[in-house]
Amino acid sequence: MKWALHDGWVMTRRELAHLARQPAQIVLTLLFPVLLVLMFGFVLGGGMSVAGGGDYREYLLPGMYAMTMLFGIETTFAAIATDTGRGVTDRFRSLPMAPSAQVTGRAVADLLTSALGLLVMLGCGLAVGWRWHSSAAAALTAVALLLWLRFAVLWIGIYLGLLSGNPQLLVAVQILVWPVAFLSSALASPQDMPTWLGTLSHWNPLSATADATRALFGNPGGGTTWPALLWPAALTAVFVPLSIRQYRRLSR
Repeated sequence: MKWALHDGWVMTRRELAHLARQPAQIVLTLLFPVLLVLMFGFVLGGGMSVAGGGDYREYLLPGMYAMTMLFGIETTFAAIATDTGRGVTDRFRSLPMAPSAQVTGRAVADLLTSALGLLVMLGCGLAVGWRWHSSAAAALTAVALLLWLRFAVLWIGIYLGLLSGNPQLLVAVQILVWPVAFLSSALASPQDMPTWLGTLSHWNPLSATADATRALFGNPGGGTTWPALLWPAALTAVFVPLSIRQYRRLSR
């Protein structure tokens, strides 16, 4: 166990070093959700209403925080697929290191980067007028739920990256991500959608986290917390074993 933790931390440092050498990519990754907040909050949000009443920006921002956690799947996929396609993964497998070190290092590095992105988004929310109206403990619980969703999503990215080994398929991943993001309660209430779309939105894992964080932040449109705990747990339980299995298959 100690050996695996050490190797995992070494790989985490490798991934963080790669990110440090690409500051432009980090800046663009952090600015993209900020631009979405400005567009939906000020350009399109003027005509939006919240079911049950309330300020739309306070409804929007928790949804945007959750969407930011979902969009991170693309970065994870591209990094893993690049390493797999270029044979870097094969080189790591030939070294005397824990078999789980590469994927664990990628997961930890992405989680730390996502925490930084979430911090930027929280600052952006405060700058445009969003506030939380609950206790500090409830707000920190909301942040933990957002990172819990990100942890589950990044394992989906790891599995797809190992499965494809081709970073050029990033467009296909984006095509899958955007419907999940927009068919949720992140930007609009399911009650304002047609019945069948509202049903899809209600059962969307992104909606579960967005609604739970709204409740914990004390913002309008909040829902119960337990779906936001169960959905990421279910996704993690499925995609962690699949990722490990696919990683082992690469050696055959």
